[in-house]
Amino acid sequence: MGQTPAQKAAKAASGQQPKRKRPGKAQREAIKQAQAAKKAGGGKPAAKKTAAKKAVPLPRGSLRAAYPGTCPACFKDYAKGEVITKVADSWGHPGCAPRQLSAAEREFARNKARIESGETFRGQKPSDWRLGSSPSSTRPAR
Repeated sequence: MGQTPAQKAAKAASGQQPKRKRPGKAQREAIKQAQAAKKAGGGKPAAKKTAAKKAVPLPRGSLRAAYPGTCPACFKDYAKGEVITKVADSWGHPGCAPRQLSAAEREFARNKARIESGETFRGQKPSDWRLGSSPSSTRPAR
């Protein structure tokens, strides 16, 4: 029947677990309904929506606004939680930010400017070609 505290302590020390009470009929019914809902995909739909919202990757250098603000480029407001990125010295809409060039695009633009300014890549000097004549006719004789 009832165990004394000394008997309970001896049983716990020997590694045996004390008997647990079986849940009542109402509790068993609630547990079964919760398990059935979990298998069916029910549960907490609000939690799934927030998890899906966070699972979407943001563009590099962007984040969600912690509080509402104003874009410095277009002067339109953005709401809390909206995706924003660095625009000049502040934060604003990703579409308002100037596009960052890749390293290859920067090198191409630099080379194009050098060619258009008249520089050549051999010898780093201006070209001595004359329009309409061959290169051999412009060089001094050796």
